[in-house]
Amino acid sequence: MINLQRVAQEIKSVGLYDLVMQDVQKVAAKKKVSEEEILTLLKKHPQLLQDYMQINVEYNLSNIHLEDIKIEDLKDDCKHKAEQINKNFALLKDLEKYTLDFEQSATLVIIFSIEFFVLFSVQYFIVLLNLKEWQLWIYSLFASSVAVAYWYGKKQSRLYAKNKKIYEKVYEETLELLENIEKEGCIKKEDLLVWECEEHV
Repeated sequence: MINLQRVAQEIKSVGLYDLVMQDVQKVAAKKKVSEEEILTLLKKHPQLLQDYMQINVEYNLSNIHLEDIKIEDLKDDCKHKAEQINKNFALLKDLEKYTLDFEQSATLVIIFSIEFFVLFSVQYFIVLLNLKEWQLWIYSLFASSVAVAYWYGKKQSRLYAKNKKIYEKVYEETLELLENIEKEGCIKKEDLLVWECEEHV
């Protein structure tokens, strides 16, 4: 469901993917790389595509480069399948953020940031406000916040793992549905390709 031609074009021309472009240049062993060469390298080196996809997820951009199927002119049998595909597209876009490893997610960064702030506050209260007689209570509060952060992190980690499995299952089902509906002559997958990301334009 990813448009590789669009990926190659964006890696070459959109600044967001400069790091991927640098990796492409290293693999190609030259500075100037054409879109066609990028396309070839994407097929030979899947990690380049993974890096592109990860950047998209981190910036809340979709790796599903297909638009919803227009169902108005379809026959009933095709319409039912097309509606299901459109529902799947919406679900996949909602679940895309869970395709990142939890260790690389914004959620974990937020947890660590809050804990750093709490630790800073603990030091502030004890040292600067001269609350040494309360330090046991303050450190206990900090320890409690660490325990809560650990529990919340574990909960989020399980949520990521669960939703990633759902994403993978729905992704495969949607690919199969697309293939079937195309074989039946209801749609052409090429007509659904999205060639530009609105956020980049």
